[in-house]
Amino acid sequence: MLVSLMVKNLALIESAEVTFGKGLNILSGETGAGKSILMGSVNMALGGKVSKDVIRTGADYAYAELTFTAEPGVQKCLADLDIYPEDGVYVFSRKLMGTRSICRINGESCSVAVMKQAGEYLLDIHGQNENQTLMKAQRQLELVDAYAGDAAAAALAKVQKCYVEYQSLRKEWEEETMDAAQLAREVSFAQFEVQEIQDAALRPGEDEELEEQYRKLTHAKSIAEALETAYAQTGYDSGSGAGEAVGRAVRALSGVIAYDKGLEGLHEQLMTIDSLLNDFNRELQDYADAVTFGQEDFYTVEERLNLINHLKDKYGSTIEKIQAYCQEKESYLEKLASYETYRQELKAKTDAAEKKLAEASKKLSGIRQKAAAQFATEVRHALEDLNFPAVCFEIRFETLDHYTVGGTDGVTFYISTNPGQPARPLKEVASGGELSRIMLAGKAVLADRDAIGTQIFDEIDAGISGRTAQKVSEKLSVIAGRRQVICITHLPQIAAMADAHFLIEKQVEAGSTHTVIRALDHEEETVELARMLGGVGITDAVLQNAREMKELADRTKNNGCENQTELSY
Repeated sequence: MLVSLMVKNLALIESAEVTFGKGLNILSGETGAGKSILMGSVNMALGGKVSKDVIRTGADYAYAELTFTAEPGVQKCLADLDIYPEDGVYVFSRKLMGTRSICRINGESCSVAVMKQAGEYLLDIHGQNENQTLMKAQRQLELVDAYAGDAAAAALAKVQKCYVEYQSLRKEWEEETMDAAQLAREVSFAQFEVQEIQDAALRPGEDEELEEQYRKLTHAKSIAEALETAYAQTGYDSGSGAGEAVGRAVRALSGVIAYDKGLEGLHEQLMTIDSLLNDFNRELQDYADAVTFGQEDFYTVEERLNLINHLKDKYGSTIEKIQAYCQEKESYLEKLASYETYRQELKAKTDAAEKKLAEASKKLSGIRQKAAAQFATEVRHALEDLNFPAVCFEIRFETLDHYTVGGTDGVTFYISTNPGQPARPLKEVASGGELSRIMLAGKAVLADRDAIGTQIFDEIDAGISGRTAQKVSEKLSVIAGRRQVICITHLPQIAAMADAHFLIEKQVEAGSTHTVIRALDHEEETVELARMLGGVGITDAVLQNAREMKELADRTKNNGCENQTELSY
């Protein structure tokens, strides 16, 4: 259940906070008052696409926050996403600042993808454009799958897995179509590459060792000069080396140590320095004597490095990758050696994968068709409640001539709203108002089959009026007896059924326009109904009509509740 909505600096909304209740929550207001902005804030808070232009003029950011409670089944789904309630609620928030946004669930940062996925468990939003999607075959198939529930979901997952496996094998088999001449060329080229790598006799880490040697040989003269200078500066026979100077210092202290016991420690330290310097000088000389910088060595290292770099350019950026490439080519040569046998085995695997896919698709189709028959019956009954007294509604299947990731079913909704007229595809006959009612009928039927706690209808009343509007309002009330419903409407017949009614209106203060939303009390509801009935001129007669409409709606709800099962929120 959506407990509350808070919005700041979004388009015309400077600051708004709404606390929703159980049952049917109605949002109404003049055209252009900001009802769509409010619904846009819900979409924004659940990770939907939003333009930076929605930030209110003069503000640095826009902010939307939703607070939910959830049933145990939904809580489990959210827990699978590592989302847990805090103090019994879930708080989704999103802050939009220019080209970036910050998404949080219960105060912790999250990705837009996670926010969208979590939102699907909590809200079902029926937007103004969704009716048109009902005419698409894919959307009709999705509704059948939703009605079929877990059984269809499991079967569909199996089909999707089989489809990916089959497509991969089929593509591989179709690409393996070499003739004898092409086969010979492939073998020759692969053998050349393997031989080139094997002849190089590469050793892991060899390139790093060679690069170190190359740097050393390239700077041979500088190294030799540095060694000579270091030896001279630390030696004992140059007349000015550090070793000779330390030796003189040792002798000087040795001559006076007998007169001052306090010099013993310093004398020992100097003796250690003299010993260390002498060892260093000897090791430096040994290193200099061992180092050779022959021109032949330089060319040998350079040539080897050039070979390795050449192979890196062709086969991989490291020696390990080059060797891995060689192993792949050796396996490829083994495959080419028995190419026809390989193709036959691949064809057999492809055929087996297709058989699995066909069986999985057939099983899924059986589940769908069984569910579709019951779904069509329930939708038909729901349509009769929505002022289609003699409606014919059917769901027809056809088997596609190709596999898809969703199986081999083609689904089409057929409908006839006039007695004596044959049923025809929905997309060919349904008007805007009829589409609204058909979608509402489908939502009503599916309401008993999912755990989503809140449904939002954004102008479900498009294209309807009169008695039909009354029937739609009653159906919304029935759905609201099972779950929370939030509905934006222009029709008084629907607004009269509200369990909670909110007015959205524009206000101008200090030359600035902003949208506000507020809950209406009983008398204010009557006035709003009168406005919806009579427009600008609200007469006593219109007010009386509004009161009667509200009283009738209350009686209808009370009578309807006798046969409804309450759903705890």
